[in-house]
Amino acid sequence: MSGSRLAVVLFNLGGPDGPDAVQPFLENLFRDPAIISLPGFLRGPLARFISTRREKPAQANYALMGGGSPLLPETRKQASALEAELKAAGHEARVFIAMRYWKPFAEETAKEVAAFSPDEIVLLPLYPHFSTTTTGSSLKDWQAHYKGPGRVHTVCCYPRAEGLIQAHADSLAETWKAAGSPANVRLLFSAHGLPQKIVDGGDPYQAQIEATAAAVAARLPELTDWKVSYQSRVGPMKWLQPSTDDEIRRAGAEGKGLLITPIAFVSEHIETLVELDHEYGELAHEAGCAPYLRAPALGIRPAFIGALSQAVTGALGSDKALGPFGDWSCPAKHGKCPCRGGGKS
Repeated sequence: MSGSRLAVVLFNLGGPDGPDAVQPFLENLFRDPAIISLPGFLRGPLARFISTRREKPAQANYALMGGGSPLLPETRKQASALEAELKAAGHEARVFIAMRYWKPFAEETAKEVAAFSPDEIVLLPLYPHFSTTTTGSSLKDWQAHYKGPGRVHTVCCYPRAEGLIQAHADSLAETWKAAGSPANVRLLFSAHGLPQKIVDGGDPYQAQIEATAAAVAARLPELTDWKVSYQSRVGPMKWLQPSTDDEIRRAGAEGKGLLITPIAFVSEHIETLVELDHEYGELAHEAGCAPYLRAPALGIRPAFIGALSQAVTGALGSDKALGPFGDWSCPAKHGKCPCRGGGKS
């Protein structure tokens, strides 16, 4: 494979790069049929209404991070680290970035990949856990735009990849020890939430989140008290439970501190730097939940970048066009899993 030109495309959500980008970013988000499942003639006006209404408070939140999202700079660091690792392994590789709701969009990146003229392409989401609302949406967007050369391999998910699990465990252990290894602390795995109806419809996201959390907790014998929770609820419909804010209040009422980790996020962005650090930090103080510790997102931790590299080489060596990486297969009830019934890759 070392003689082949390899393109790796990293997929992520994207984020506004300045105050003027907030409203169009939000409109792109809510216009996605994977997010709001209404006919297009209804979804478009609703997306404009929601994005306009939420623009000012969202701008205030992004102002706490300097006016824009750090997600693209963080993803560029990951792309550079992964490219260096693949080249060190002998691949003629270039790593590209395609964001779903803000620049660089898939349409632009698809042209760059086609100009690179790869022999092999690996589509690699920076969402370790598959959902129709994230990876599923990004892959559909890519397929609509890429018309160039190259044999395509797709990594659909990697919830129990060795490097992913170890990187999370290391981040948590370091955070806990840096705080003096406090006793009476509950470990809380906070993931971005989803409407319950999406999971009930066969989306495997919740099952994969719980599998990752259990695998990480198994490597932290000093922290036996742990739970999974879900953050970032939007709108009146029922979302996955328990919510992170409820778990913070519960920990305070029980006289416990929290060590919280953004289990579904591999980069720092608004849900970590604002929601977890500011909003939930204030809630923890009000609830008497102390200490309130937050482990960093994985970023360019070597174990995580190693997992991404192994996912790429595993995809190249597989006879499947699409599959999970690592020891994972979605249970049969998750009919929205694109490779249900698959196994190790």
